[in-house]
Amino acid sequence: MPETPGYAEIAAHFRRQILDGTLRSGDTMPSYKAASAQFGVAHTTVNRAYRVLKMEGLTLTKPGIGTVVAAPASNNIGTRVALHAATGSALDGGESSRILEVGTVGADALVAPRLEVPPGTPVQVRRRVVSRGGVPIHLSSSYYPAYVIAVTPELQEPVSTGASRELAASRLGVAQDQVLEEVTSRLATTAEKDTLGLTAAEVVVTQVVRTVTLEDGRVVEVAVKVAEGSTILRWTTSLRVREAETQEGAGSA
Repeated sequence: MPETPGYAEIAAHFRRQILDGTLRSGDTMPSYKAASAQFGVAHTTVNRAYRVLKMEGLTLTKPGIGTVVAAPASNNIGTRVALHAATGSALDGGESSRILEVGTVGADALVAPRLEVPPGTPVQVRRRVVSRGGVPIHLSSSYYPAYVIAVTPELQEPVSTGASRELAASRLGVAQDQVLEEVTSRLATTAEKDTLGLTAAEVVVTQVVRTVTLEDGRVVEVAVKVAEGSTILRWTTSLRVREAETQEGAGSA
């Protein structure tokens, strides 16, 4: 870090501490006065750094308390695809993934229609828990049809491939095209509470069902992600109209 850091360096400093678990959910951030003294900068520089962290969903402001670390956030598929393209890993800083189960199951009423197979059809499942700073963030169960397993037999092994969906798409020779994410809330099962470390008698969780299709229309993966209800599920959607779409619209006008 520079001798006199700017707002970006200060934001990066606290971002690392939040992602690696040094600062945990609910912890109070240093006051503007304390941070200004710590880094030798003006209050306005600290304010700008804290605004960056707030916009990223890492912190929030509580009246009478100050700036606190927000509840854990779980990145969406778009962010993870970008991370994999940039770093070779779909995991964010401070995140780790642990395989819980790998095997063959019958597609249930949730998964079967999304994989476009009859209920009960054997499909491959990979269940894992993703943690950040040692704290469980979400559970994820990925389901793959037979044609995916035929080209990626590694998915039948209880080891992390690092990017199962990307590997399958590459082996099939067809790029990923789009994802549908359906979000609902429900009560956690006993197994989910145990894995996520939730102790209340009744816990509301957020469930995200993700269906990923290839450019040829085939489904490459259906995944069910479950996170404790206060976990921030973060999406960023571009509102820019691509040039080709603009030209097409103008041509049909």
